[in-house]
Amino acid sequence: MTDAPQTAAAPASASAEPTTIAVAHGDGIGPEIMEATLRILEAAGAPLRYDTVEVGEAVYKSGHTSGIAPESWDTIRKHKVLLKAPITTPQGGGYKSLNVTLRKSLGMFANVRPVQSFAPYVASPHPRIDLVIVRENEEDTYAGIEHRQTTEVYQTLKLITRPGSEAIVRYAFEYARAHDRQRVTCMTKDNIMKLTDGLFHKVFDEIAAEYPEIEADHRIIDIGAALVGARPDAFDVIVAPNLYGDILSDIAAEASGSVGLAGSANVGTEVAMFEAVHGSAPDIAGQGVANPSGLLRGAVMMLDHLNHDRIAETVENAWLATLEAGVHTGDVAGEHTTKQVGTSAFADAVIARLGETPSELPAAHYSDASVSVAVHPTPRVEKQLVGVDVFLDWAEGDRHPDRIGTALQAQDGEGLRLKLITNRGVKVFPDGLPETFWTDHWRCRFVATGASVTPRQVVALLGRLTEAGFDVIKTENLYTFDGERAYSLAQGE
Repeated sequence: MTDAPQTAAAPASASAEPTTIAVAHGDGIGPEIMEATLRILEAAGAPLRYDTVEVGEAVYKSGHTSGIAPESWDTIRKHKVLLKAPITTPQGGGYKSLNVTLRKSLGMFANVRPVQSFAPYVASPHPRIDLVIVRENEEDTYAGIEHRQTTEVYQTLKLITRPGSEAIVRYAFEYARAHDRQRVTCMTKDNIMKLTDGLFHKVFDEIAAEYPEIEADHRIIDIGAALVGARPDAFDVIVAPNLYGDILSDIAAEASGSVGLAGSANVGTEVAMFEAVHGSAPDIAGQGVANPSGLLRGAVMMLDHLNHDRIAETVENAWLATLEAGVHTGDVAGEHTTKQVGTSAFADAVIARLGETPSELPAAHYSDASVSVAVHPTPRVEKQLVGVDVFLDWAEGDRHPDRIGTALQAQDGEGLRLKLITNRGVKVFPDGLPETFWTDHWRCRFVATGASVTPRQVVALLGRLTEAGFDVIKTENLYTFDGERAYSLAQGE
């Protein structure tokens, strides 16, 4: 079985002295599966104490838009380990994702999701899956920076940083080395997003060269995701930016047989959080039928993180033996089910098998290896301003690009000239095609007539545009870094 991740946040060695962790019981089925999980841990002799924190729906509704009470931050930061059941985010606007808030605020940059199949005891179309997805946890579109800019157009910002990319890629290779994995596959869409995804791929190639004993390859995310769904057993470790990693994780977990069996670790240099992958399932809450396996497997990853490796093995092997015995909750019941049980009875069955090992499924084994990755800032390089993209809200008349283009050319001067205009990324002026659809959102690229321009010249241009009656909604400066262009070309440029 796959070893769980560890970072510098884990203690140097296991101790007989109980470790206090923060525990969030969650919403929906959360309290039920947490109660079952903690009973199993206690029966296994896990040396843990619990400090309960309040997060989730009730906290949201009390006025905390992030879903966590202020005092809970101190508790989590004090204990540095959180075991969290699923929570419910109220419907409607104004509520932030609790998971995203926790991950980003506490620097948990790596999301690690081991995915295995347990065939034939849990039905799976892919009976040999054993892969680990290492997902960047803080950046990408999950920065949550969005704007409505015109009547018709909305935007979200995709942020990829070199330090963030270096940290997660190096974590993936260190994880592979520590846990005897043979290959790391990177997935991006850098054939389209050449700067953001291109940076992630470039960093991957740089770091892969430092691990010659580990095979490294890259897949474009669309075919990569298709392959994870069709042939997941062909992968070993996958590393990806935030959004792609999120999608890949659920594809892989479902291909293995059930998302309900998957646990998840969120780790950083100081704090770690462990949870189930699935949601709070309010439709079955209180019925005693929920499967606690996802949270239990998250707890096993936590035990390994805390260097309680033998207890982690004991718990997971008892869980595997329970699956082999055909004692299943309803969500995974099937041909090999001998007894269908509810949440509490499933926990009892696992407890009854503590000390057993599975006879056919691979037994769990957790090594003492750990993974520790530091995040470093990138050295500064020479940066030169060479132009500006000015975004306008413009919908006059028939919206013909030649009209806005001619009007903007009249504002050339003071070291800047209009080079082109795009609409939804496609060049429409000069020499656009009549078939192109135009919205009310226009990117107007002004470039330096010389080697560079100054910020004052850009401000003067914006003043001229405003005086001419244009609605400037956003600007993006165009730079070179060490002489290399650092902005995308327009389609058709």
